[in-house]
Amino acid sequence: MHNVVISGTGLFTPANSISNEELVQSFNTYVAQFNADNADAIARGEIEALTESSAAFIEKASGIKSRFVMDKDGILDPQRMAPRLPERSNDEWSVLCQMAIGAAEQALQRAGKTAADIDGVIVACSNLQRAYPAIAIEVQEALGIQGFGFDMNVACSSATFGIQTAANSIQLGQARAILMVNPEVCTGHLNFRDRDSHFIFGDAATAVIIERADLATSKHQFDIVSTKLLTKFSNNIRNNFGFLNRAAEDGIGAKDKLFVQEGRKVFKEVCPMVAELISAHLEENKLNVSDVKRFWLHQANLSMNHLIVRKLLGRDATEQEAPVILDTYANTSSAGSVISFHKNQDDLPAGSLAVLSSFGAGYSIGSVILRKR
Repeated sequence: MHNVVISGTGLFTPANSISNEELVQSFNTYVAQFNADNADAIARGEIEALTESSAAFIEKASGIKSRFVMDKDGILDPQRMAPRLPERSNDEWSVLCQMAIGAAEQALQRAGKTAADIDGVIVACSNLQRAYPAIAIEVQEALGIQGFGFDMNVACSSATFGIQTAANSIQLGQARAILMVNPEVCTGHLNFRDRDSHFIFGDAATAVIIERADLATSKHQFDIVSTKLLTKFSNNIRNNFGFLNRAAEDGIGAKDKLFVQEGRKVFKEVCPMVAELISAHLEENKLNVSDVKRFWLHQANLSMNHLIVRKLLGRDATEQEAPVILDTYANTSSAGSVISFHKNQDDLPAGSLAVLSSFGAGYSIGSVILRKR
């Protein structure tokens, strides 16, 4: 059995950003037009009038101030309100592949590795661009990596599940190093006409190099002390889009073919589950919560993260203990906790204990205990 480390991380950030104010202007224009077009039906009580949003409401509800996106114009067009990403030919790299390459090249550089050192690619994300061939095999081809590649989807927990999957392969000697990437075009499955969720997501891609400790040379190494995963079925976060939709025409275009959630139920049910899993995980490894210097949590909702860490520590966490990138990136699904990790790791002294955790639809929860070398 080989010891395993994370030796490099990478981040691809789209060039475009949308502020809450810009998003609200587009949404409220749509609301005004909808209410005007349906004024008679609204007056008869047949249709419910839509309610405007505000930047203050968004920030209070989520902690989000802006988000990076792959396409800005299509999202802000009140007549469209969806990203405009033209199809590419089969001879061009796909959008997810392009994003993954940007993050992967940075991770390889930080790890001091080349494509020749990598034996496998895992694309772990919640918004796969196609069914097949696997995006991971495309990324593998684009980077010139030999070996194997496959896709996996555990929604917002995909990164931590991907890290455990990669670590297991390396421990067993099936690979020297694995590139795990999380390309997320979350805006593609977001209903920008829904007041309760139109502000939640942004786009980004992250990458992590997981490798044998005895082969690692990077200055950015973290021992993978332990991993722990949990899933429990719930309908409270759901997206019913899939290839079978064409077999049931009555559901085409329905709201459930985009992201839907029962936000209050998710908050109430997920927060204690995450805190309990992390606490139990640390206890199983004979580690104290008070010894953890940093929590890189899934960046979905600021209040959720505050509550989870408060349950763990018995007090509010400092910004250094639980760093936030949600305000500028919004929820980037599986990429969120890795963005926080990528941007907030270099200041930790050697020997520091940390936890990388993600949680989301499923429900799915992942915990990775790390120690800086």
